Amino acid sequence: MAKSRSRRKRRSKTQPTRQDAAARRAPLLPRPQVLAALAVAVLVAAGAWWWYAGRQAEAVFLAQAQRGKAALSAVVRPPNEGRGHLAPGQSIDYQSDPPTSGVHDPDWIEPGVYESVQRRTRLVHSLEHGMIVIHYGSPDAATWSTLTGWAELFGSPWSGIVLAPKPGLGEELVLTAWNRVLRLERFDADAAAAFIDAHRGRGPEHPVR
Repeated sequence: MAKSRSRRKRRSKTQPTRQDAAARRAPLLPRPQVLAALAVAVLVAAGAWWWYAGRQAEAVFLAQAQRGKAALSAVVRPPNEGRGHLAPGQSIDYQSDPPTSGVHDPDWIEPGVYESVQRRTRLVHSLEHGMIVIHYGSPDAATWSTLTGWAELFGSPWSGIVLAPKPGLGEELVLTAWNRVLRLERFDADAAAAFIDAHRGRGPEHPVR
């Protein structure tokens, strides 16, 4: 007697199952390890770009400083008014304006960009640290972009840049270091860069350059 054929069709080995179709439709969720690796890769790439951009900006600055060295002959050395901290309640009348030495506030101004007038006694302490204080009035947009870029480039508390407003300057800039002054009636990027490079990080409290 011949065997009866099964009415059920055998499923082809290559025919997808319902589970297979569902798996294809479901989104592939990245594993936590993959996400962590991607995050690390993004951070590394961002850090590398930040480092590269900083090196490029510093290279441009140093080229400007090299070109502006002749302007250092215009740097003035005011009388040295000494050092030390003011006692509580003590005041001082500096001999030069802006002052570049003398007794000063125990606190200092951190490097950065300021839009409000800062106390002179604190700015002098910043100079003692080795910072450059640039007093500005109403610089144009291009000048402001350059100055703030430098302030971002040099942010160390021992060799950074402070941008501080000084009423009445207009377009004039006054660059100060410890016992040094360079006045620029109009912004000269090469001259300003030369002054900053020559005196940044060389304050009497803690020279780092």
